[in-house]
Amino acid sequence: MNAPTAPAPKTFLSDIEIAQAATLRPITTVARDALGLAPDDLIPYGHTKAKLSYAAVNRLAGRPEGKLILVTAISPTPAGEGKTTTTIGLGDALNRIGRKTVICLREPSLGPVFGQKGGATGGGHAQVVPMEDINLHFTGDLHAITAANNLLAAMIDNHLQWGNALDLDPRRITWRRAMDMNDRALRQMVVGLGGPAAGVPREDAFDITVASEVMAVFCLATDLADLRRRLGDMVIGETRARARVRVRDLGADGAMTALLRDAFQPNLVQTLEHNPALIHGGPFANIAHGCNSVMATKAGLRLGDYVVTEAGFGADLGAEKFFDIKCRSAGIAPSCAVLVATVRALKMHGGVAREALAQENLAALQAGFTNLERHLANLKRFGIPVVIAVNRFHTDTEAELAELAGLCRARGAEAHVCEHWGKGGAGAEPLARAVAALCDQGQARFAPLYPETLGLWDKARLIAQTIYGAADLVADDSIRRRMAKLEKDGFGHLPVCIAKTQYSFSTDPTLRGAPSGHMVPVREVRLSAGAGFVVVVCGDIMTMPGLPRQPAALSIGVDPDGRITGLF
Repeated sequence: MNAPTAPAPKTFLSDIEIAQAATLRPITTVARDALGLAPDDLIPYGHTKAKLSYAAVNRLAGRPEGKLILVTAISPTPAGEGKTTTTIGLGDALNRIGRKTVICLREPSLGPVFGQKGGATGGGHAQVVPMEDINLHFTGDLHAITAANNLLAAMIDNHLQWGNALDLDPRRITWRRAMDMNDRALRQMVVGLGGPAAGVPREDAFDITVASEVMAVFCLATDLADLRRRLGDMVIGETRARARVRVRDLGADGAMTALLRDAFQPNLVQTLEHNPALIHGGPFANIAHGCNSVMATKAGLRLGDYVVTEAGFGADLGAEKFFDIKCRSAGIAPSCAVLVATVRALKMHGGVAREALAQENLAALQAGFTNLERHLANLKRFGIPVVIAVNRFHTDTEAELAELAGLCRARGAEAHVCEHWGKGGAGAEPLARAVAALCDQGQARFAPLYPETLGLWDKARLIAQTIYGAADLVADDSIRRRMAKLEKDGFGHLPVCIAKTQYSFSTDPTLRGAPSGHMVPVREVRLSAGAGFVVVVCGDIMTMPGLPRQPAALSIGVDPDGRITGLF
């Protein structure tokens, strides 16, 4: 009998192995040393997580604000871009060069954690920790948002059951239930079956929690009073006379605010290099506005000289919504933007199959550069300086890196090769110096893409034609009438939040690179009156995703000592 073959040695540690091997500081120590906060300013969740108390947040209100840095990316591919990893690496690097910096991120959703995309805590040696806690439940914020959403749903059906004093039309109830998990079976359903005691039968649906309007309200509200006002403004449906019914008409806004009270306080954690990170709120950028909470961003700006934050997916989605929705709503303006790209992803945009990405291919890199080029041009439309962060992979060749740097330079952009995944903040110091210099020079002349006075259809069309390179929007007459009715009813000043695939400038996820001249089909229009925007649903995008054939959940478990395994 042959002797058993020894397993091949591992050449690298996984993200979770790196995170679990780290020595974390007490969060009170991080808060004291990095932010000047006292223990009483925190509400601890164990030793390594805490929330900033309302008293601390309110006390910060009079402080001057630091400079805001947005990290965004090219259109995502299966090859990976590393936007969150770069955000964390850049924050660590800025602190390394003596710039007091706070990182502001979104909270992960359990949908992608157990699905396909993964978590939202970075990777390699540029992570926020404790990564298992942050990716799984964290401080319960998303559960509170789910509960508030579904309390409202329960109260709507209860109102129908007990006389329907508001005369709600069951056929025109627009409020949807939510859960923080991918479950395609819940996209459409009928509730209230089982006889009179089970309620009033009607059609209903679920959204994933991060796509809910409660999540958007949570992230855009500035304080508890504004939170309750926005919750009360949300529209749940129409009466039989076609009058809109709001949450405050039902009397649910107070109880919903109570459920969200603790969750609404920003969460403080640390990076592997013990720098502070505020992680709060988590809307997706393909089906929502894709930015962390205004509460966290404002707190970070008053606690640090620089804040590094991210917007979800590519710049056509997350960055556009960051500028046109979040910055407009919160009255903030970025000083600089960082556009993250990888050689691998650009080669995939240039037509290379995933299994061939390790081979040097300058022609494919040049072809795929059109994607970066359009994102770069789009960012500059908003009047802010841009620097390119090239997130290096070990398969990148010197010739490819030099070619990419030259292509960026020819478009008037500075590119910096970053190695924060393997080296932490030290691997992103050149990027940090360039970013700090741009911020300090005060070159930014930020302005949103469109004025509030532009009509809803024209706002969506401008985004499609200017940002996506489309020929035009296309929609049924019912969609145009819906937008016209919203304008007549006083909602025409609101920004639009376009929901579409993240994988392409078009609504076809297979069209990589920089497609032009395509039509953008509008499928649905939803009013988010509490959040303060109008959602324009395009193409086949779903607000309740499904799990892939081989979900990440199949690899996740717990060892005999209670340690999470298989989580990235």
